[in-house]
Amino acid sequence: MKMKAAMMYGPNDIQVEMVERPSCPKDGLVLKIMAVGLCGSDIRNLTSDSRKGNYPFIYGHEIVGIVDEVGAAQSKYQIGDRLFLFPGTYCMECDDCISGHSENCTNVEKDLAGTGGFAQYVAISGRKIQLGGIYLIPEDVSFEAASLGEPLTSVYACLENIQVGYGDTLVIIGAGPIGCFMAQLAKLRGVQTVIMVDINEKRLEMSREFGVDHLVNSAEKDPIEAVNQLTGGLGADKVISANPSNTAQAQSIFMVKKGGIVVFFGGVPKGSLTEIDTNYIHYSNIWIKGHFGASYIQSKRAYELAIDKNFPSHKFITHTLPLDQINDGIELTRSGEAIKVVLLPQE
Repeated sequence: MKMKAAMMYGPNDIQVEMVERPSCPKDGLVLKIMAVGLCGSDIRNLTSDSRKGNYPFIYGHEIVGIVDEVGAAQSKYQIGDRLFLFPGTYCMECDDCISGHSENCTNVEKDLAGTGGFAQYVAISGRKIQLGGIYLIPEDVSFEAASLGEPLTSVYACLENIQVGYGDTLVIIGAGPIGCFMAQLAKLRGVQTVIMVDINEKRLEMSREFGVDHLVNSAEKDPIEAVNQLTGGLGADKVISANPSNTAQAQSIFMVKKGGIVVFFGGVPKGSLTEIDTNYIHYSNIWIKGHFGASYIQSKRAYELAIDKNFPSHKFITHTLPLDQINDGIELTRSGEAIKVVLLPQE
C-alpha cells in the first residue's frame, strides 16, 4: 500500500510523493495522521543539512490522528481511537526519570522519538505504547487544536520550572509561535507585564493578540535600553531568549533585574558560541538556566491545556494547509506571516 509523504532529500529540497505505507508492528499500531504541526525545529532541519547526507527522511513530530490498524499483540488501543502522540519516549527507570525529570532521561529511546509525521500514516511500536506519552483526544476536540499539545509542552514546562507567576514582569525575546505561546501562558499564570522583543514588526504586532503589553523592535532601538526604560531601570524579573540568536542570549542578561532569572530556550546554530559578561552575571546575582523538553507529567498537563475549551487555540493556528503545500507553510512561517501552520495530510 502507498501513502503520501513529504520526503526531504537535502536542505530546502522537500518533495511530496507516494511512498510505501509503514507496516503495522504486531505489538503496535498504525496511526492515520489527521493533523501535524509545522515546528520551528522542523523548519531548521528541513532547510539545513540536518541529516549530514543521510536522505531521504520524513520529519514532523507534532502528530495527531486516528488508529487505522492494530497489531495482533496490541490491546490498549482500538481502531478508531483518536490519539495525540508526544514525541518524547523515556525509559522511566534511570535516576532522572525516577526523580521526576524524565526530560533528562539518560536512556531516551531515540528511535521512538515521534518523527515521520509529514505523511499520511505512521507506525507506533509496542515499546512506545508501553513507555507512554500517548493521550486520547476527546470527540469534541478538533485534531488541529490537539496538535498544539506538543509545542505547548516545552513552553508549559519552562514557565513552570522557573515559577513564572503573579506580579512578574517577563521579557520574551522572539515573537514566533513559541514566544506567542509563552505570552499567553504567562498571562494565564498571572504575569503582570509581558514585554516582547523581535526584529520582525509583523510578528510583533501579531503577538499583541496573546496578552503582550509592550513591543520592542530590536532592529530599530536598543532592546536593553528599551527594557530598562519600561521597568524603571530595574530590569525584568525573568527574561526568556526564545530564538536561535547568540546576540539575543548575550543581550538578555542586561534586561533582567539583579537576582533575576534568564532562560536560554532557543537553540543557536551548532558550533556557535555566545560571549557573555560573566562578571556582570556574578555581581548581579543573575541565574541562567537552559531549557529543553518536558517531563511526562508536564506533557500531559500541557496537552490537557491545549484541548481545554477555554484555551484560544484558534488564535494560534493562522494557516491550515494540505501536505502538498508544506513548502508554502515553511515560507509563511519564516516570513512571519503565520504564527502556526498545521498540515492536513488527508486533504
